[in-house]
Amino acid sequence: MGHLKHRDLNVGRERLRDQVSNALRAALISGELRPGEVYSAPALAEDFGISATPVREAMLDLVREGLAEPVRNKGFRITEVSERDLDQYAEIRGLIEIPMVGRITRSATREQLEALRPVAEEIVRAARAHDLIGYLEADRQFHLSLLALSGNDRLVETVGDLRKRSRLYGLIALDERGELIPSAEEHLELLDLMLTGDAKRAEKCMAEHLGHVRSLWAGGGSSSSPAGGKGATRRTGKRSG
Repeated sequence: MGHLKHRDLNVGRERLRDQVSNALRAALISGELRPGEVYSAPALAEDFGISATPVREAMLDLVREGLAEPVRNKGFRITEVSERDLDQYAEIRGLIEIPMVGRITRSATREQLEALRPVAEEIVRAARAHDLIGYLEADRQFHLSLLALSGNDRLVETVGDLRKRSRLYGLIALDERGELIPSAEEHLELLDLMLTGDAKRAEKCMAEHLGHVRSLWAGGGSSSSPAGGKGATRRTGKRSG
């Protein structure tokens, strides 16, 4: 007991398993669940005040997403993300998202792009309100919805999986330093460039944004994540934001 802060789960609102999965993802983001450590379903269930079955099912959801791995007779280990992992995820995302932004800029209608503005604004609002879960959910929705305009469902799934695997530990430290807000505002900048029809500048903006995101992942969890430290910031030369 004592792994997680108390969280109220409302069975009637959504499936308990889904609520637990979301709560565990939130604990990963905040650093309450630490990479490399093993957690048992019964102990986590005691923290939640529920039976172990939905917790075990929720942990299996995280296993399928690459966020955890089963440990025989002990529970589940939170997977560690190395600098090399993050570099490779960022490289793949760049190969996909940068040229795709250019293609979508040339093919999407103004109405399709403007439909993304409320989501981009929600990213900024969540960053300013210190709503970390809301920030990441809006960020995920923006990027995947933008890519969905390509009409390639498999591409969207691939980027969605990469985003899960390159999740942030210690996001609270970044929030406390105000470093999420500049990164959040880049979504509006990107959208405005795409609306002008300037594909090349939109691609450049996306490239810079992904570079900043890579620095955020590296710099944000220095106290709680193996991906912490300044390695990526030195390599990319980008600000953390």
